[in-house]
Amino acid sequence: MDNGGAIGLFDSGIGGLTVFREVNRMLPDESVIYYGDTAHVPYGSRSVEELIYFAGRIVAYLAEQRVKYVIFACNTSSALSLPVLKKLYPLPMMGLVQPGAAEALRLTRTGRIGVIATEVTIKTKAYEETLKALDGNVDVISRAAPLLVPLVEAGDTDTNEAAGAVRESLSPLRGTGIDTLILGCTHYPFLAGLIAAEMGPEVRLVDPAGATVRAAAREMTGLGLLTAGGATPTHRFVVSGDPEDFREKARLFMGKDIGPVARVVL
Repeated sequence: MDNGGAIGLFDSGIGGLTVFREVNRMLPDESVIYYGDTAHVPYGSRSVEELIYFAGRIVAYLAEQRVKYVIFACNTSSALSLPVLKKLYPLPMMGLVQPGAAEALRLTRTGRIGVIATEVTIKTKAYEETLKALDGNVDVISRAAPLLVPLVEAGDTDTNEAAGAVRESLSPLRGTGIDTLILGCTHYPFLAGLIAAEMGPEVRLVDPAGATVRAAAREMTGLGLLTAGGATPTHRFVVSGDPEDFREKARLFMGKDIGPVARVVL
């Protein structure tokens, strides 16, 4: 496979920018095509059939753009769609669940790990099963946090409403004895300050994005897919919804303008 192609990323919306940020930091020579399925956000309450259909169309689009590698920058799609699509496409792909679970196990001191994620991700038990497959002695406490994605997509990450939603979402985890909490949705790191304040300093937060990009870099190295260097990388952003809204939200969260955003309806 040609190592001159871009890395493809996709998410339901702006949450995957947390993964893009890590790609840009760790692999600065790599070009990226990012697809945000903003017309269908949030993914967390949709049916299994819908989610696999959405992800299949997006991966097909990225393949048409001749990407060399795909990172599922969405936990729901990583948990649900990745196992299906890996069988259908020859492209190498990486999801968030396995690297995120491994990172949580590396950091935990007590073996009691919490997970917050969308309703669908929690229902798949992807994190729980992966954690237990890696360490049969781990205790996992999982809770859905459906209030959080809409707040992030609206740009409300430092409001009283956001603080209240974080408090309500995390209340089932307080007093459970967890010392590590996996942020099992790529939108949640944008609320990390509020989450950390609510859980306290004794609980370590795990954003799977960093571990995922490190794992992807190792696999790409083994496959000979990393850019040799010398070329100027390009970053293309494509959405299914409103391009200007995405660009403005990205500016808010990234602290800089990402440039033009195209609309492609699949």
